[in-house]
Amino acid sequence: MAYDLYVITDEEIGRGRSHAELAARAVAGGADAIQLRDKTLSGRALFDAAFAVREITFDAGALFIVNDRLDVALAAGADGVHLGESDLPIGEARRLAPPGFIIGASVGSVATAVRAATEGADYVALSPTFATGSKDDAGPGRGLAVLAEIRAAVSLPIVAIGGITAENVSDVIAAGADGVAVISAVVGKDDVTAAARDLRARIVAAKTRGR
Repeated sequence: MAYDLYVITDEEIGRGRSHAELAARAVAGGADAIQLRDKTLSGRALFDAAFAVREITFDAGALFIVNDRLDVALAAGADGVHLGESDLPIGEARRLAPPGFIIGASVGSVATAVRAATEGADYVALSPTFATGSKDDAGPGRGLAVLAEIRAAVSLPIVAIGGITAENVSDVIAAGADGVAVISAVVGKDDVTAAARDLRARIVAAKTRGR
């Protein structure tokens, strides 16, 4: 599964554009995965948004992940769920999910990454890799050294999230990330499609140099 460019939708950072509109523009620019993240919507409204995004990603051949809400992810037919350290335990999510369902986990250290892998995560996301203003409770950036340590400790795909930009994405890939998850760097731009296309090209180029 490809996690090169993993775009997280956010209607506020996305300048009022809907989750579905942001997803459509991002996949048009080559996003490999879309995560629906919205902590303000009711369960029904989140399901409606998820169902709309599911149709867009399915047509584009992109992965669709729902943040936090396993129930919404399953109801909308998403490919997976992304869980934070205070969310439903990975093992319980795995028990409830069907075969092949993707479970991603936010981690902040080698220890939490190893534990997530042991519990059955399909990928881990180092959060935040750098300081970010996109998530109020993100905390300080973990840095590329921690990313490299996690790379050495787990065989799962690693996604870096937090403070990723066109300027530092090559360094993130070189440190061991399989892909990057972004909000502001894509959905915060005037031209979401162009921003996604440029960032994905930089990721592919960095991976090519690393071979």
